[in-house]
Amino acid sequence: MKFETKVIHAGIEPDPQTGAVMTPIYQTSTYKQDAPNVHKGYEYARTQNPTRDALENNLAALENGYGGICFGSGLAAMDAIIKTLKSGDEVLSTNDLYGGSYRLLRAIYQKMGIQSNFVDMRNPENVRDNINENTKLIWVETPTNPMLQVVDIEEICKIGKEAGVKVVVDNTFATPYLQQPLNLGADMVLHSATKYLGGHSDVIHGAIVCKGKEDYESLKFMQNASGAVPGPLDCFLILRGIKTLHLRVQRACENAEKVAKFLKNHPKVEKVYYPGFSDHPGHEIAKKQMKHFGGMVSFDLGGDHNRDCNKVLEKTHFFILAESLGGVESLIGHPASMTHGSIPKEERLKSGLTDSLIRLSVGVENSDDLIADLSNALDAL
Repeated sequence: MKFETKVIHAGIEPDPQTGAVMTPIYQTSTYKQDAPNVHKGYEYARTQNPTRDALENNLAALENGYGGICFGSGLAAMDAIIKTLKSGDEVLSTNDLYGGSYRLLRAIYQKMGIQSNFVDMRNPENVRDNINENTKLIWVETPTNPMLQVVDIEEICKIGKEAGVKVVVDNTFATPYLQQPLNLGADMVLHSATKYLGGHSDVIHGAIVCKGKEDYESLKFMQNASGAVPGPLDCFLILRGIKTLHLRVQRACENAEKVAKFLKNHPKVEKVYYPGFSDHPGHEIAKKQMKHFGGMVSFDLGGDHNRDCNKVLEKTHFFILAESLGGVESLIGHPASMTHGSIPKEERLKSGLTDSLIRLSVGVENSDDLIADLSNALDAL
């Protein structure tokens, strides 16, 4: 199956009991057994649920993996992966990282003896130079949040394989429509399915797809043992969203390219971060490993204060000031005080995340309306 067919059909069959085309919401906590441990494959809904099974099979197909595992949020999915480590182990992570991921590594797991080291992965040699005997996991975001740095997945995976270190790629920004890290050598792919996979800003969800059976079985055990599972309605909503993933992401990419070009030529914008520009440091790598350049754009007004940012954030209409990204509606945010507020300022500045940076999640509206909206807001400065 081609990707556009997979999103609708892979891992999904009509309901055997009724013939329902859409996967039913199996809203149950438990299942009848004919005798102890004699059942139809389902015992307890934390462990198995038919709606969740359909979604996990679909996700595995989209990422070309061995198996998918779903969780109550993207951070719950990340938490499960980190729980496979032990005290004394180290995670080597990209230095431009979602604030919640940074907080989980530093505020939670560092106290438990799992260390984290953050390096600029745009140069793969920084990864090679920082691997030590305690490094057990390489954590990659690409494009990164919010600076839209691009990391060469294939090169990082080669380094990881040479060192015997597993590589996880957070593929939330790109989605499997634009980028498939398992094909490039990654061991696991993570998604905050809340974002593009769901696509309608109405559900919190997380997912992991594993390349191999060993990682899959380990995380499947963790899913059941720790219990951070999504409900069947959540899984149904993600399944529904995935059916239009390719259409939504393609439109968002087209809109983002137009918005980025507008911002680049605007006199009140100091810098625009968008991998689609030929002068972006990661442009050639993005061309190599992505189908398009994504629906995210960040721009910096210059200076080191929030006053001008607040004026722009308060004046947009179609760009809604809100957390999150990847929905059909366009969102605008201030990473320094919102999504990345948990990262100390001195750490943020190392990757270029200033107090004057604004992040856009470009939706599927008419691009002319979006550009006019930003133009009106910038004119208020």
